[in-house]
Amino acid sequence: MTFKNLKETIKQSISVGFLYESNKERLRLSLLTGESGFHKEIKDKNLHRPGLALAGYVELFRYDRIQIFGNTEMCYLDQLESSQRLKSVQTLFQFDIPCIIVTNNNKVDDILLQQAQEHQVVIFQTPFETTKLIYFLSDFLDDQFSPQTVVHGSFVDVYGVGLLLIGRSGIGKSEIALDLVERGHRLVADDVVMITRKGEGILMGSGTDLVKHFMEIRGLGLLDVRSMFGIRAIRFQKRVEVVVELQEWRPDEDYTRTGLDDEGMTILNVQLPHVELPIFPGKNVTVICEVIALNYLLKHYGYDAAKEFTKRLEAVISEKSKHIGERAIDYFEHDFE
Repeated sequence: MTFKNLKETIKQSISVGFLYESNKERLRLSLLTGESGFHKEIKDKNLHRPGLALAGYVELFRYDRIQIFGNTEMCYLDQLESSQRLKSVQTLFQFDIPCIIVTNNNKVDDILLQQAQEHQVVIFQTPFETTKLIYFLSDFLDDQFSPQTVVHGSFVDVYGVGLLLIGRSGIGKSEIALDLVERGHRLVADDVVMITRKGEGILMGSGTDLVKHFMEIRGLGLLDVRSMFGIRAIRFQKRVEVVVELQEWRPDEDYTRTGLDDEGMTILNVQLPHVELPIFPGKNVTVICEVIALNYLLKHYGYDAAKEFTKRLEAVISEKSKHIGERAIDYFEHDFE
């Protein structure tokens, strides 16, 4: 089963200026050139180390990526004579490079700075080691260029499991989420849930910058969950692990009774467990949501109640078939009540 009419969006590019403003404190970036190259666009989430390009081999040079200058690149330039260094740098800047990041606080040669300014290529400097910078920067770029979609629902962290509550408008998603928060669980987002695919099989859910942890309860109005219940009642993001679809109870509908039929739901090409939960007045949906989360944890750690019951039933049937016609009554030892 898949969501209908889900619009998937993928960011095509980010500017060098946005990269700097978003990471200048986190990556401790220092601006060595002017801001004239801040308008340039980064269109690839991967990073590149231009060692071979500096040596003159540019057949496979990925110039459209952020260029990382580590100890290897800087030591190579330092051992060249001025004329050779200029030629090596000019080979690099004949391409439209978005920006350069120099790691380990390596000193940047004047020739490199001058050529960068002439070609409006921004050079940043960071004290981070190359491997550490690549780790943090790749994580940031992966977030920026990952596929995203918007789902109408409520998203709650229940016992560490990300439950995404969906259903028609007005069915009671926000009320159930509010009840879960009052019972000690944590709200991630309400009404508008932003879902981002991380890697191949991980979906992360969060709220929008505008709504964040506000909730709309019909007949009551807007509530600020963070102010009302405290910081422990919210999360800014959580992995989406189970989709709970709230439906009106229909007597003629055939609902799952055993739990052996694992029907999933696909979001952004990622398969998720899907529970169709019929509701009616008086049904304690909040407790059932808690049980859904606990049951998911049991399955995650290798215990499936439905499959365990099936095994026991098959064992009993097999044993009974060996003693057809015999009857035995079992009592608890010394229990005669």
